[in-house]
Amino acid sequence: MIPMSEVVELVVVEDDPKTLKSLMRLLGSYPEFRVVGSALSGESALKTIDAVTPHLVLLDLELGDIDGIEVTRKVKAVHPEIEVLILTSFDDEVKVYMAMQAGAGGYLVKRVVPEKIRDGILEVLGGGTVIEPRIARRFWNYFQSVQGSAENQESILEPIEADILQMIARGLTNQETGRVLNLERRTVRTHLSHIYRKLGSSSRSGAVVSALRKGLINL
Repeated sequence: MIPMSEVVELVVVEDDPKTLKSLMRLLGSYPEFRVVGSALSGESALKTIDAVTPHLVLLDLELGDIDGIEVTRKVKAVHPEIEVLILTSFDDEVKVYMAMQAGAGGYLVKRVVPEKIRDGILEVLGGGTVIEPRIARRFWNYFQSVQGSAENQESILEPIEADILQMIARGLTNQETGRVLNLERRTVRTHLSHIYRKLGSSSRSGAVVSALRKGLINL
């Protein structure tokens, strides 16, 4: 999470040159954003992200070499502080699940209006999780099916950690979670770092997916 008074540095990854150019022009029109890098492939994206370490990567899934889910996984493994927002043509709840499990903080379909992309970036950077409304219901139903097929395990989470992750699963930001549980935001972040370590995750969404699969939390 970064202070919203700070200019947000972005890397845009899209394999279609025309779409990439349009996205860079769009994002460059917002004074709160600065595009510091772009890439047309997964390998190029990883090199660019390593070089400029942006606040957020706007990432397509349909890349010619490494797909966006694998790029997300590699980015979050090396730079857990970098947020990833998927922007793709895939309207598929399973792809959403896979992206979230890899560590993406949000998932938008390319047909959304430009303001939704801007708002999605700010929401993810603010500690939220973004899923386009028209696929959110199917996504959460899929989550329920994953959760329902999981065998409950003895919890490896402390009660307060489970409570925090429960709030995150319901879409609350870190700040909102702190208000509900009467915790300072930095305390929420500290607990989340412990949760990530226990679940082998590098993001809020990835931790939620893992906890649901293990039956450690409920929706």
